[in-house]
Amino acid sequence: MKQTIITIATLALFALLSTGLIAQNPPHPNGGSGPGSGNTPVGGGAPIDGGLSLLLIMGAAYGTKKALTLKINLSNTND
Repeated sequence: MKQTIITIATLALFALLSTGLIAQNPPHPNGGSGPGSGNTPVGGGAPIDGGLSLLLIMGAAYGTKKALTLKINLSNTND
C-alpha cells in the first residue's frame, strides 16, 4: 500500500511540475516578423543534399561489404 501511494504521488508530482517546462514557439523565419513578409522560405534555406548523398553512399558501401562477407563465409563453409 505504501509503495502504491509513493508511486501515485511521484507521478502526480511529475505531471504537475512538467507544465512549467513547455517551450516557447520558435520565431518566424523572416527575422521575427509575421509570415509572408519576407523572402525566406518556411523551414529556412538549408540544403539537405550534402548529408543525404553521403548517407546513401555510406549505406550502399556497408551493404556491399556485408553481402561480400556473407558470400565469402558461405563459400568457405561449402568447401
